[in-house]
Amino acid sequence: MGVPLIQQYRVGKYLLAQKLFGKKRYPLVLMLEPLFRCNLACAGCGKIDYPDEILNKRLSLSECLEAVDECGAPVVSIPGGEPLIHKEMPQIVEGIIARKKFVYLCTNALLLKKNIHKYKPSPYLTFSVHLDGLQDKHDASVCQQGVFDIAVDAVKAALTAGFRVTVNCTLFQQETAQEVAEFLDYCVELGVEGVTISPGYSYQRAPQQEIFLRRENSKKLFREIFSLGRERKGKRKWRFNQSSLFLDFLAGNQSYQCTPWGNPTRNVFGWQKPCYLLVDEGYASTFNALMEEVDWDAYGTGKNPKCADCMVHCGYEPTAVNDTFASPLKALKVFLFGPKTSGPMAPELPIQYDENYNVSPLPQVKLIKRKEEHSSSHREVS
Repeated sequence: MGVPLIQQYRVGKYLLAQKLFGKKRYPLVLMLEPLFRCNLACAGCGKIDYPDEILNKRLSLSECLEAVDECGAPVVSIPGGEPLIHKEMPQIVEGIIARKKFVYLCTNALLLKKNIHKYKPSPYLTFSVHLDGLQDKHDASVCQQGVFDIAVDAVKAALTAGFRVTVNCTLFQQETAQEVAEFLDYCVELGVEGVTISPGYSYQRAPQQEIFLRRENSKKLFREIFSLGRERKGKRKWRFNQSSLFLDFLAGNQSYQCTPWGNPTRNVFGWQKPCYLLVDEGYASTFNALMEEVDWDAYGTGKNPKCADCMVHCGYEPTAVNDTFASPLKALKVFLFGPKTSGPMAPELPIQYDENYNVSPLPQVKLIKRKEEHSSSHREVS
């Protein structure tokens, strides 16, 4: 796996402490989303369709660090929007590192080379660069030509400067296992620490809902991908920035339930209920309120139709990590030999809702189509 030993040790120590204290629900990764503004208009993301008064909002340095302290998770992932647009981002990252938390700064990398001098290499800091495949596939995903080349150039510059770099890859419809395998080979050649890979979830504001994979198709695709990985004689092994049992889950070999509190989200609206991906469930004022107010049993596989096709790492990686603690020999076997790619799949969890389940509509926020604002040039918005 592509996770350094120091990070494995500190996260493992944190998890062991939660177990010893008998905590039932605890965070693994804080999703800190300090702004929605972005310089791209990707097909699978609708964040920039908020009105300007929302897009111009920022979590301040103090609000970000308060969220880190309040949550207490050992890892902080900073998505967006595009985090590098935030003028206080270097100070935010510095403050999180000072707390000995591991930071994954998620970026499309358009502004990375311009801003890289504002950061210092550290075992606690990783640039997680968004790449959804090789050049044609990625540029189509972000709806703009030339982005792949800029991102790869920035990755090489960050690696040369001594930074930890990973790739964050989301898979959509029309993907082939061969294309994904070639992309993973490319990431090995590029020299990144690892790849975080996940099927795209149908984010409710995304402008192109038809691009998202369904659950059964996701499992079949990952089995084909991992099968190709086993056939790669004479080549270096793919490195994933994920647990072996989560990869096994993607291949349909584990009947996991989502752990939505494992990756709580703090954004410009507050603490998002119940997770990063459901945008219409409301917000809590504090982390403790989030943990106490949410009816956690109302969400997850088989419990809520909104969650039906979700297999995203932010929900199921915490489950896989917990299972690793509970079943270390099973996890070791998958780590050594890889996910099973043939035979029957693990059964799906039973459906607990009926066809009359009330799915609430999106909140009545005026959506503004902004794709044309991004198509002519890469612009920095601050």
